[in-house]
Amino acid sequence: MRRLVIDSATEACSVALLDGDVLVAGGYAMLGRGHAEQLVPMIAALPGKGRADSIAVNTGPGSFTGIRVGLAAARALALVWQVPLAGYASLTLVAAMARAAHPGAAIDVAMTGGHGEWFFQPFGADGAALAEVRSLHPEEVAATSRAGHLAGSQAEALAARRGGAPVALPLWPDARAFALLAAEALQADALPSYGRAPDARLPAA
Repeated sequence: MRRLVIDSATEACSVALLDGDVLVAGGYAMLGRGHAEQLVPMIAALPGKGRADSIAVNTGPGSFTGIRVGLAAARALALVWQVPLAGYASLTLVAAMARAAHPGAAIDVAMTGGHGEWFFQPFGADGAALAEVRSLHPEEVAATSRAGHLAGSQAEALAARRGGAPVALPLWPDARAFALLAAEALQADALPSYGRAPDARLPAA
């Protein structure tokens, strides 16, 4: 059974085609912007143009536009191919990637958020999330973080703020590492998770 994995929720954009847990092919690019232009060609460059029996997509949190681009592509392909679609969380994959490099370590994940804030989530030594994702100011993250291993796009910045020489792993979600996720990390509804309240609000009545 082949699965197409799509990840465009952060500055990085990646795709992967897996046969079970075996990576058949994949691509990764640090774009910052331009995911909408690059994602479809990356999928088309995969064997069989990425055709698979199921699809998984990063549902966030991360960039609002990047999340929407990935979800739109995943939903369109799932509809055309008539295959199931599942979602997974950005910080969960980053934590799994960090644990692969440092087995048994507790991991605090800090990723770039909006308006100067960071997305923060701690993971225990067993890999389980210890709390929900929060969007916090960097100084709040530094005051909250306790793990000896830090991962994510803001790992090095968090290590500098904390002091004490924690291990910092600058990582972004990578579709090619999808097999590191536990089965329970998949969400059957694949709904977007933006990690913070919307900036626009309805006027008061």
